[in-house]
Amino acid sequence: MTSEDIVSLSKKHTISEWSAQGAVDPIPVARAEGIYFWTPDGKRYIDFNSQLMCVNIGHGDPRVVKAIQEQAARLCYVTPGGMTTEPRARLGAKLATITPGDIDVFFFTNGGSEANENAFKIARACTGRSKILARYRSYHGATAAAIAATGEPRAWSQAPLPGFVHFLDWYHGVDRETQTADEALRHLDEIVQLEGPSTIAGIILESVTGTNGILIPPDGYMQGVRALCDRHGILMIADEVMSGFGRTGEWFAINHWNVVPDIITMAKGITSAYVPLGAVGLRRTIADTFNDKPFPGGLTYSSHALACAAALATIAVYEEDGLIERAKQRGRLMAELQADLARRHPSIGAVRAIGLFGAIELVRDRKTRTPMAPFNGASPEMAALSRFFRQEGLFTFVRWNYFFTNPPLTISEDQLCEAFGIIDRGLTITDQAVT
Repeated sequence: MTSEDIVSLSKKHTISEWSAQGAVDPIPVARAEGIYFWTPDGKRYIDFNSQLMCVNIGHGDPRVVKAIQEQAARLCYVTPGGMTTEPRARLGAKLATITPGDIDVFFFTNGGSEANENAFKIARACTGRSKILARYRSYHGATAAAIAATGEPRAWSQAPLPGFVHFLDWYHGVDRETQTADEALRHLDEIVQLEGPSTIAGIILESVTGTNGILIPPDGYMQGVRALCDRHGILMIADEVMSGFGRTGEWFAINHWNVVPDIITMAKGITSAYVPLGAVGLRRTIADTFNDKPFPGGLTYSSHALACAAALATIAVYEEDGLIERAKQRGRLMAELQADLARRHPSIGAVRAIGLFGAIELVRDRKTRTPMAPFNGASPEMAALSRFFRQEGLFTFVRWNYFFTNPPLTISEDQLCEAFGIIDRGLTITDQAVT
């Protein structure tokens, strides 16, 4: 099919997520390899967002493709409740060797939203309490409970579910002062006291906030949340759907602070998005709760053999190619490239990165730090920057007043510099708006 045919039929017969359908202008993609993808007419893009921050090992790795083919030929599916398979058994055992601390029991889901949904069920079943606390600047998924936990504007139009309470973190916008870990923890402690510690089942946090701007917690914050949870018998839930599997230069971002959560959720990088899969990881004491009572969840495609085989092959690629360490090394270069742009472009108000998980925030005035686009809004300058990136063959997300720098972990130094060269040229557009 031509690019025009693909776009026309897709817009006529399918729905694009989180978008007014009349404004959708998708990029038709015919094939992908490594850090690149191509349209049917041959235009090449640098995938500088790893699609949805998930294609961590790059596109088309033949080792994972082969594992999927071999598993498909052998066995794709069995009922997850009364049967099991070798890929399921091996994946659970493998994850137990790379997840933090004593997390070594896993429930497999279809993706990140369902992982978080089940994390809430588990926390409530284990504690006998009902409330879940989550931050405002967070995204935990689009299913009913996951979107109720989400604190950002995508949750505004949804009918709220009872039992979810939001709290502030240390970051309040590029134009406002950032709080210390102690200040943010005092706020959280007050919310816990006012809500009643004995009513709170769990606190969920993205270990590093993803689509709300790559917000990296200050040292002491995660340790403080862990201590607060321990004090009150609240379960700490680390959402690693986006930040897990090497994205930050560690297997899981929570490892940067040497904290072991009670529950950890994951998806995306577990298979590098080659096949849909998510998982909820539990500490042994949590899992033992269900030795004598039924586990409160189930999914038709839980522990899907094809997905588990893809995950095993993907984890092997991380290990064989040293991608966790590579993300750490390339992350240092990316931070330097970000800092260089910030020195030369007056429209840059802030840069943030941990490993290959990064964002650049743009402002109209470095003194007032007025965002280039308002919270949950757009501006002509940000739209023009997005068009420039697309024209020059760079794919990344441009959202509100910031854009992301989240390439596959396989990216080379030369490829990283090539992408930042495009960004450098594009920022002349937003520089013109600076007063």
